[in-house]
Amino acid sequence: MQSAEVSATFCATLVDEWLALGVRLAVVAPGSRSTPMAIAIADSALRTEIFHDERSAAFAALGAAKASGVPTVLLCTSGTAAVNFHPAVVEASYAEVPLIVVTADRPPELQGVGAPQTIDQRHLYGSSVRRFIDAGVADDERRDDWRRMARRAYESSTGESPGPVQVNIAFREPLVGSAGQIPARLDESTRRGAYRGARQLSTAQLAALAARLRGRRGLVVAGASGAAPPGIHALASRLGWPVVADPLGGARGESLHALRHADAMLRDTNVARALTPEVVLRFGALPASKVVNGFLRDCGAETIALTATPRLADPDRRVSMHIVANLDAAISDLLAIAAPCDAQWAAKWQAAESAARGVMEKLLQDESRLTEPGVARTIAASLPVGSQLFVSSSMPVRDLEWYAAATDHLHVMSNRGINGIDGVVSSAVGAALGTARTTALLIGDVAFLHDSNGLLRLASRGVDVRIVVVDNRGGGIFSFLPQRSTMPDERFEQLFGTPHEADLAALAAAHGIACEAASTTAQLRAALAQPGPRVIIVRTDRNENVTRHDEIHRAVAQEVRAAIG
Repeated sequence: MQSAEVSATFCATLVDEWLALGVRLAVVAPGSRSTPMAIAIADSALRTEIFHDERSAAFAALGAAKASGVPTVLLCTSGTAAVNFHPAVVEASYAEVPLIVVTADRPPELQGVGAPQTIDQRHLYGSSVRRFIDAGVADDERRDDWRRMARRAYESSTGESPGPVQVNIAFREPLVGSAGQIPARLDESTRRGAYRGARQLSTAQLAALAARLRGRRGLVVAGASGAAPPGIHALASRLGWPVVADPLGGARGESLHALRHADAMLRDTNVARALTPEVVLRFGALPASKVVNGFLRDCGAETIALTATPRLADPDRRVSMHIVANLDAAISDLLAIAAPCDAQWAAKWQAAESAARGVMEKLLQDESRLTEPGVARTIAASLPVGSQLFVSSSMPVRDLEWYAAATDHLHVMSNRGINGIDGVVSSAVGAALGTARTTALLIGDVAFLHDSNGLLRLASRGVDVRIVVVDNRGGGIFSFLPQRSTMPDERFEQLFGTPHEADLAALAAAHGIACEAASTTAQLRAALAQPGPRVIIVRTDRNENVTRHDEIHRAVAQEVRAAIG
């Protein structure tokens, strides 16, 4: 039987099963064809957030799932609405973020006959989804499979390689019906947990690792989606190795063996040569720094990568051994076989790190005129313990990696699956919705304008989001690239600088969001101490920004060379 009541009962069953599996948030883009699922979501215990723009909705769902580690349900109506989910679906795929993407569709009789808002939505996202589920039109005779369908979607999203799943559901009119008795929940014993990698390293893997690690000078690289920081630090201490601590990996603390400024140090050829390792042990993803990644590529060290899922980022093809494992369990196994290398190795790195920290402290601690490096450093230092910091791609994520002090008191996130600048505001809002924690966003003006729809209804969502916009009137990162020095100023500005004429304060005001400007470190600290939602604008100059970066790096190189002899 097919009816509005059956559709309503089917949707209520899916939602109830997702609730039983641990889903807590649904992001809904309004539309007509999705009415049965929208009603089921709104009538459930799921927190329901409405986003007018589908692209913004999708990135908000992604941000929530990234922050919480739990799949978000994402819903839209039929047609191009579903197409607008695609950028976030791709990012979720490459960043391994679990999403349950529910796309409402027209029934079979309306396909291929020119019906409005009707496209072929089957396998719409191609290889970017872990699974495509064609639910068709709800049929009461298949009710015994409804919960299993919901579970297949959830388990595919949280499986060996987490990511998005598309559930395509066709609805016939009438679209409004009352749900009847839903099928009973499945036996708890049939429920599988999210994939967490292998339990432990094999005997053969341990033996191979012991042969590669013992007594050798090495580096630990702690990237995003890596092992827990306490384990990373314990292993590094046992080995006598420093840790290249990407802010996204959570291991960037006060200890001198946590390298916060490897990028600035390794820009100097002589310093890089003096600090060349024999082996690199990488947990999780690569850092954002092109300098650090170039050093890891060219230094000649053997590279071993441990990841929690089979997906491996290795663009330079330097990884000679890739192990998929439960990373915290792997740390425990490695501690049993680890032996320290010579003490001089760690001492040399720590001397270099201490010198670099001294330069950063001197140049960036209290600026009377804020620079972009100073903004990144100040925002990280000013947020309360336990806050979230979302960082846009392009320069913000790099400035945080290069110049910030300790960030291990924060949960730092960025959309680094594809490294795009789309959807960043919405992702940060989603992160706040997914965890209810104070959330700051560091973003450039172009990315802010690109996703200004993420500000819609932000003032009424009940979340504390503090947005710091670096406004340098265009695409600041391009000023660091060869294009800047190889073409006339006018052509560069036309194609890459791309100055805008937008009034960012007026934009915030249009959404009812408090906004202020900050031009000194003290002003930025004071602004960040106020709860959100709020927008804080820091105006900088793109050319001066390049000069400031160069000055800092030259000063670091000089001090580090002196420190390590």
